[in-house]
Amino acid sequence: MWDLIVKGGRIVGPERIYEGSIAVKDGVIGAIWDPSEEQQAKRIVDAGGMYVFPGGIDCHVHLNDPGFTWREDYRHGTAAAAVGGITTVVDMPMQNKPALTSQTVLEDKHRQVGPNALVDYAFWGGMVAGKLDQLEGMDRGGAVSYKGFIGPVSPDYSRLDMGQAREGLERLLVFDGLAGFHCEDPAIIGWEEHRALAEGRGERQDYLKSRPVVAELIATRSVIELAREMVARIHICHVSHPEVAEVVRQAQRDGVRVTAETCVHYLVFSEQDYLDRGSAYKCAPPLRSPEARERLWDYVADGTLNCVASDHSPCEISEKDEKEHGVFGAWGGISGLQTNVQVFFDQAVHKRKLSPCLISRCMALEPARTFGLYGRKGALEVGFDGDMILLDPQREWEITPESLHYRNRFSAFGGLRGRGLPVETILRGETVARNGQPVGQHGYGQLVRRQITWEKKSRHGHTGLRRLSKKAVRQSAPGTGPAGLIP
Repeated sequence: MWDLIVKGGRIVGPERIYEGSIAVKDGVIGAIWDPSEEQQAKRIVDAGGMYVFPGGIDCHVHLNDPGFTWREDYRHGTAAAAVGGITTVVDMPMQNKPALTSQTVLEDKHRQVGPNALVDYAFWGGMVAGKLDQLEGMDRGGAVSYKGFIGPVSPDYSRLDMGQAREGLERLLVFDGLAGFHCEDPAIIGWEEHRALAEGRGERQDYLKSRPVVAELIATRSVIELAREMVARIHICHVSHPEVAEVVRQAQRDGVRVTAETCVHYLVFSEQDYLDRGSAYKCAPPLRSPEARERLWDYVADGTLNCVASDHSPCEISEKDEKEHGVFGAWGGISGLQTNVQVFFDQAVHKRKLSPCLISRCMALEPARTFGLYGRKGALEVGFDGDMILLDPQREWEITPESLHYRNRFSAFGGLRGRGLPVETILRGETVARNGQPVGQHGYGQLVRRQITWEKKSRHGHTGLRRLSKKAVRQSAPGTGPAGLIP
């Protein structure tokens, strides 16, 4: 007997939509069949009239735990994720104390946050100056990717110059690790901020002028050229402008191993929202023109920007106060983890008449492939985890503070209305959220590791990659690295 059957929904794959029923046993999808066929299960969920998507993967999330939990923590952040249809978060290494830049810190963080996780989670490791020798250890500990800043960053997380970034890519080649980059030229930004403050300028327009598109272009081109030389894997984080996306597309056509993401806020808002409504809409890179926003959709639709993430970067509302902190000092970040799926669905499907398959591609399949989770996550296929979103395509919604489950219940998305809402989120066969409320058990979430790992083949440093069985990955003990790793 099956543990769960999700019956009669419209299953949304990356290329097609079809009616079917999905059976789960021991947390894993065991069968998919025509809904007219009857099967027995301990629990049956009627998905009639619903779209059934793979569980969402948000590949760019700042949960700030441990260290800055007044902004966000795993208990609130993963509950919000579950309500929003996200079954796996990939948590960023900065805005933690200490920053996640070693295997020891990774294992300590896993022990601290695991008991509070309502959904599954994976970790970015930090790629920072002075700790590049820690990258291999973090891979052993289970990190799936490594974040470096080509641009300004907080004092407790050092940025990379081009020489350090190049060494980082060289070290990642040992185990085919993925480097993600925040791409904004620090010299341009630093000088423009200095000019504005020296001249007594501190308006919102001055913040936008300090982070022009050319700063994003210069940094993106630079790391792409490093990847071209090193034949390394890189991921460009939070692309904000179509000109940057075009640089990525041309590199992909040239065979450079580059993927890229954008965020829902770049697809919905524009710089005018920031100018008119203030620092709730402040982020880095900043929001761009309405024309750029519309053109950015083309690069999502054609797969150049293969991942759509939230860059969930919460804070206390007082940290957004321009009177206290000024436009340059006000917190730059937007909370979107809970609302990504519903807003993207409404914008893509209802407003732009795009296929729902786009959600399965850029919020599940492609993040899973990019971050090495495919084989367990990212698709509704036999042998994959039983992670699903049941989404009512006609359910109307309004984002209010009361509807949010963040530690700090405010967001730039507040006040938006639309249609198409996750009404049930299932993780490994268990319902973790239903009708806007978390219902699962904290601690049910698991650390997810790469499905591809590495093994040394000789004493001379030659390496090879191999795929781990799901059984091996599931049996990995916290802090020991993937099971079956050949040292």
